[in-house]
Amino acid sequence: MVQQHPDKHALIFEATGEVWSFKELQERCNVVAHWALAQGWAEGDVVALYMENHPLVVALWLGLAMVGVEAAFINYNLRQQPLLHCVGVSGARAMVFGAEMTKAVSEVAGSLQPGMVLFCTGDEENKEKLCSFQAQSLEALLTRSPTHPPNYKLKKDFNDRLFYIYTSGTTGMPKAAIVVHSRYFRIAAFGFHSFGLRPDDIVYNCLPLYHSAGTIMGVGQCLLFGLTVVIRRKFSASRFWDDCVKHNCSVIQYIGEICRYLLAQPVCPSEAHHRVRVAIGNGLRPSVWEEFVRRFSIQRVGEFYGATECNCSLINIDGKVGACGFSSRILPNLYPIRLVKATEDKKELLRDSQGLCIPCLPGEPGILVGRISDTDPLRRFDGYADQDLTNQKIAHSVFQMGDSAYVSGDVLVMDEYGYMYFRDRSGDTFRWRGENVSTTELEGVLSGLLGHTDVAVYGVSVPGVEGKAGMAAIAHTGGSLDLEEFLSAVQKALPNYARPIFLRLMPSLDTTGTFKIQKTRLQKEGFKPQDTREEIYFLNSCAGRYEAVTDKLFKAIMEGEVSL
Repeated sequence: MVQQHPDKHALIFEATGEVWSFKELQERCNVVAHWALAQGWAEGDVVALYMENHPLVVALWLGLAMVGVEAAFINYNLRQQPLLHCVGVSGARAMVFGAEMTKAVSEVAGSLQPGMVLFCTGDEENKEKLCSFQAQSLEALLTRSPTHPPNYKLKKDFNDRLFYIYTSGTTGMPKAAIVVHSRYFRIAAFGFHSFGLRPDDIVYNCLPLYHSAGTIMGVGQCLLFGLTVVIRRKFSASRFWDDCVKHNCSVIQYIGEICRYLLAQPVCPSEAHHRVRVAIGNGLRPSVWEEFVRRFSIQRVGEFYGATECNCSLINIDGKVGACGFSSRILPNLYPIRLVKATEDKKELLRDSQGLCIPCLPGEPGILVGRISDTDPLRRFDGYADQDLTNQKIAHSVFQMGDSAYVSGDVLVMDEYGYMYFRDRSGDTFRWRGENVSTTELEGVLSGLLGHTDVAVYGVSVPGVEGKAGMAAIAHTGGSLDLEEFLSAVQKALPNYARPIFLRLMPSLDTTGTFKIQKTRLQKEGFKPQDTREEIYFLNSCAGRYEAVTDKLFKAIMEGEVSL
């Protein structure tokens, strides 16, 4: 791209208006590569990047990759033990952190691996604190490096490691997923070709660059196909459409709950004056899909399913509402993925009399798996930095005896035509009154009834009661929720077994940096009153209303004196 369009805008940083041309991006990558060589780092060494979104993040990982050094993208929301864990599992020799992360780094500096070298970039206000843990100024070092390409012959090939991206950590500590060069190319290319992108498109990227959607699907359009990418420091629902108009964006990215957050915003003039035609992402709930497209006049939704490390990605190329992808039922072996049956808790795959996994029929929810083949770049599973965690995601004798397959852990369902619909993450579905309740579907319904507010649904155990009772944690601030009106709407929208037995009204819900709601703490705390800022309610089916859970009522429920 540098030879074809040296002066074309490659990256625009929305926060400052800073613009990097393709020539400038190349020069900055060269500078980083020279700096890495001067540090004495060799191919296979790892450098952790711990900073908020900025074009420098791109120059850093790409410049390091030019000389075979691998970046580990650390979630800038992590602190203390989770931060130490992520840096540690990558085996990083050094860490580059933004000045905005100085306090977080100072808290763990004494616990980092011996010999860890620290570099700070950005507005280094607190020089004294930086000196206390011997962090060097990255800018000072980079200004000494030349801008011409380094005289270095890269030994790595197309299927060798490029960098590490971490899983979101919704069910435990994040795992460092290995991304190889070919995988980066494949993800970015399938986005470009599948969703009708053009070289003259301008992409609005407000997703974190420590995530694959932001740094591969988004920035990859710039690096591979010459599109201009607008990088925003952090997502802002109130500024989203103003930014799109300001930078003349034609493509937007979404993930998780972003589309719902946008729908929850008041109508603004810019939402009707943008030129966005394509929205690319994953996690667009069926309950908000049509409203999102209609309100914001989006011509094409490029919904896909995939995880950084998975080999069973899916794409929805024809805009089928609610579907995250398609797999041919006529030619099922063309793309060797499958939905297979699992135990009720989804922790174990079910087998037939021959020992093979049992395929699901249309309408039957199952775990998505993908056959592994090390000789096919599309079928590889490169796993994680931790080999034990890698082994846990592999099943054997799935399609045929002796084969291996990646187990996604996600529950999907396929219709009669082959369209796939995301149902739940493994373990999220719970059973109540003899019925399986999908938390994802229930969250979509309840959130819609409450004006697109954050809702987390999960099952809680009640002594002496079979199954798990549904509980909904609701982000509720200001005023009081009309529980009578809410229950009436719930009764109209949901079958009896799916109606939440418990409600927890709280100021906000815990979310990951990619807007996935974290339920682990909520599930552990259950329905016991914990915080005076929160309210917990119980659905008294006899009285036909939600009642506040007091210590007395909690005790009565726990001792079986109250009927559920």
